[in-house]
Amino acid sequence: MNQLTGACIIGQSGGPTAVINASAQGVIQTALQQGCITRVLGAAHGIKGVLDDKLYDMGQEDPAELELLKYTPSSALGSCRYKLADPDADDTDYKRILEIFQKYNVRYFFYNGGNDSMDTCNKISKYMQKSGYECRIMGVPKTIDNDLNGTDHCPGFASAAKYIATSCAEVWQDAHVYDTGMVTVVEIMGRHAGWLAGSAALASLTGCGPDLVYLPEVDFDMDRFIADVKAVYEKTGKCMVAVSEGIHYADGRFVSEAETSATDGFGHAQLGGLAVMLAEVVKKNTGAKVRGIELSLLQRCASHAASKTDVEEAWQAGSAAVEAAVSGVTDKMVAFQCTREGGYQCKTSLEPLDIVANFEKKVPREWINAAGNGVEQPFLDYVLPLIQGEPESPKENSLPRFAHLKKVLTTSM
Repeated sequence: MNQLTGACIIGQSGGPTAVINASAQGVIQTALQQGCITRVLGAAHGIKGVLDDKLYDMGQEDPAELELLKYTPSSALGSCRYKLADPDADDTDYKRILEIFQKYNVRYFFYNGGNDSMDTCNKISKYMQKSGYECRIMGVPKTIDNDLNGTDHCPGFASAAKYIATSCAEVWQDAHVYDTGMVTVVEIMGRHAGWLAGSAALASLTGCGPDLVYLPEVDFDMDRFIADVKAVYEKTGKCMVAVSEGIHYADGRFVSEAETSATDGFGHAQLGGLAVMLAEVVKKNTGAKVRGIELSLLQRCASHAASKTDVEEAWQAGSAAVEAAVSGVTDKMVAFQCTREGGYQCKTSLEPLDIVANFEKKVPREWINAAGNGVEQPFLDYVLPLIQGEPESPKENSLPRFAHLKKVLTTSM
């Protein structure tokens, strides 16, 4: 292996999570320890920070503040949703990225994100190879949606799942206070994959779980939904429904009437308002008191409910990316390979960016019940080990103490 000496850049992209900063911490701390990495630079707002030449010198941060990244939600360096064009059609951005890499002698690039971020990582990697500029490029996985191909699960998912299950159990308690009837509809994130909505069923382990769970892997039928709710409500006087924001009819249309014409940088429709819409439908058809609850951003920023397993694995993913790159690996994403029989065990592996970018991993149909309104035991067996443990998050005044970075802008050598 030839020793490659130069600076590295770490960028964060896409929707934040409760543990994405743990991955960034894993990259930054491990990179600062490598003799061949001359400087560790943080990209402000992902790839846009590279294009804008806005990079932070992470070596000037207080080590104690960097340590707090592990317990700080959201993306400390800033995120973006910026889609790079096909380089064969428009290589303007790629020429600029190469210019910045050369300016700072960047020889290592780590991009922390989900499906679209891995697409960005893959495109940059292929362009650098084509240009003959040696730079080791690694993807560090992140997404609460848990839909990245090639890995058992994704950092961020477990903490979101734990928050969702906990919240559903707590809401169930509140919804059962009165001796009057009530239907509760809880809207959960997940555009095409139902991992998060399915995780609401973990609340059943407390005896306080949803009666019905709807995932986008199964086409939604409004008449059947109304019948399902009526059956539970007439039997018990209560009904709690967990539903993915991305449920759709057989023709592919999203059920949410609040789907807007607005899209993000990757062309994804912005969803929301489903719980309220379904609550109105249920109220009209049952006459029951109905509440629609949208967990919204709380699912991805609730570090107070983070899984210790998730925090530790997120850090491990970032650290493993640096170790692999320094050893000569490029064009890969860090992935998790896990076993659950005889106790949960997880180790990192490396997967080609080609098989990760733009592929979505969905909940297996056999993990969803035949009626399409609940999940089976294998789903619970899959998720339960991932939510284990409580991180020892530091507090001040009984409130969380988050990292405060100086974000010192860097200059060329």
